[in-house]
Amino acid sequence: MNAQEPLVKISDVVKHFDISGGYLDQLTFKSGRPVLEKTTVKAVNNVSLYVEKGETLSVVGESGCGKSTLARVIMGLYPPNSGSIHYKTDRIDNLTHEQWLPFRRKMQMIFQDPYASLNPRKTVRQTLEEPLRFHNPKMTNGEIRDKIADVMQQVGVDPAWITRYPHEFSGGQRQRISIARGLILDPEFIVADEPVSALDVSIQAQILNLLMELRVKRNLTYLFITHDLSVVHHISSRVAVLYLGTLCELADARTLFETPRHPYTRALLSAIPKVGEQAAKHIKLKGEVPTPVNLPPGCVFHGRCVYAYDRCRTEAPRLTELRDGTHVACHAVEEGRSLD
Repeated sequence: MNAQEPLVKISDVVKHFDISGGYLDQLTFKSGRPVLEKTTVKAVNNVSLYVEKGETLSVVGESGCGKSTLARVIMGLYPPNSGSIHYKTDRIDNLTHEQWLPFRRKMQMIFQDPYASLNPRKTVRQTLEEPLRFHNPKMTNGEIRDKIADVMQQVGVDPAWITRYPHEFSGGQRQRISIARGLILDPEFIVADEPVSALDVSIQAQILNLLMELRVKRNLTYLFITHDLSVVHHISSRVAVLYLGTLCELADARTLFETPRHPYTRALLSAIPKVGEQAAKHIKLKGEVPTPVNLPPGCVFHGRCVYAYDRCRTEAPRLTELRDGTHVACHAVEEGRSLD
């Protein structure tokens, strides 16, 4: 970490969801006696990481690994069960709604599905002017009109379409409008939650290029959530790999793709299609993916890992920093055992 304070820092964040239901749903019998049992989804488990100003930190992993939950916890949409979140030097995980308002201008989110995230009953003008009027009540109508036109041009949407509704646009255009809504308050930090996965492949590259251009032009900082590692390689400064809500590996993008350390990271990277590559190089994981309701003891990955041994089944590995700056949570890597 640089001497400069990171823009966003999360420490030992835990987020669990109680899905027990009502009294009768919790009621069960053990040894002939009625007992109440709660059912908890362990979505995020003791995750610590930071995002430096101006960088793109990508969070990757299989569906259901806790990526989006982590993003929503950082943005204050879900309160964490424990741990802390700081924006620069300010702690933000324990704020009230009113105390959050100054940070809403600095932190914005782009959602996966523009169909769902845009109000179908509001025009583009209404969608973009609402946050401006709420956070900047002293802005005049002319200033708001100019601001909206400027942002629409930056994201590649014709300002003349300002009176149209979301259904009148294509998927790529709707996502551009969603990006414009995220930029309208001139934020510093943007969480992009699978921003291209709902789009056609031909449009994905356009949106990714747009996000990269905007990062440079506006000096933005991104937390990029995705399961597509081929996307990650081109846009990321660093990459965090999650498995069942647990941080397995954290490294700069080049190091992670050239020399992945964690067995799970290796398996993910081997699944990226490459021209001319033989299928024998693909790492096929054994076993089933455990449920986050009933996480296995020890390392959460041990049931699918070919390098697991007794310690992995009983003791959870700690995230350890290696000489090259990579952080890995793996007993085999910590002990220097060969994974080849």
